[in-house]
Order: sequence, then C-alpha cells, then structure tokens
Amino acid sequence: MKIITKRAYEPPSESDGYRVLVDRVWPRGLNKDQLRIDCWMKAIAPSNDLRKWFNHEPGKWAGFKKRYFAQLREQREELCKLLEQAGAGPLTLVYGARDESHNNAVALREYLNRLTAR
Repeated sequence: MKIITKRAYEPPSESDGYRVLVDRVWPRGLNKDQLRIDCWMKAIAPSNDLRKWFNHEPGKWAGFKKRYFAQLREQREELCKLLEQAGAGPLTLVYGARDESHNNAVALREYLNRLTAR
C-alpha cells in the first residue's frame, strides 16, 4: 500500500494515483483544474476548533495527533474508503499547509498506516 502526502501547491503527477484533498478549507489561490483532485474529504479533516488550536505549531504536534486520532476514530466509513483506494493503487493525501512535517495529512497517513499494520 502506497500512501503519500503532497502539498496542494506542488504540481500533480501521474505517480500520485488517487488524489484526495484532506483539508477542511480549499487551498488559497488554486482552482479545480490546478489542484486536480479526485475527491475532497472535508469530514476527515481536523475540526475547526482543533485546527485553530494547533495553528501549525510544531510544539503542539504530539497533542494535535492525539486529538486528531480521537476524531478519526469517529470517521470509520471515510477511513475505509481511503484504505480501499490505497489498496487499489497509490493514494496521495493533498494538503495546503506550508509545514511539510507537521500537518493533518502527515498525521492521517500515520493513522492509516497503523490501521493497516494491525
């Protein structure tokens, strides 16, 4: 299973496979044609309260993941859809954040990988 993360502002490529936007808000300055996503899963994104609390502060990363994973446990149907897609070919989780190491797509990939390891 190949699950990768990619910034929305990076050009799409054939190797991306199925591209899913996993942010609650559309990336600024991009239109549908530029983003070329197959699906937008707003429900799987962190809640607005969690997003605002985290504010992309690396010092809050562990707390963010703990709270986000608790939210993800309530999204069983959406997680199953993502895992199905990942089983069929490459899955790219698209995000808009500047920080490439501390964002919800990275946390979501970790969560999905944990699910498949079980």
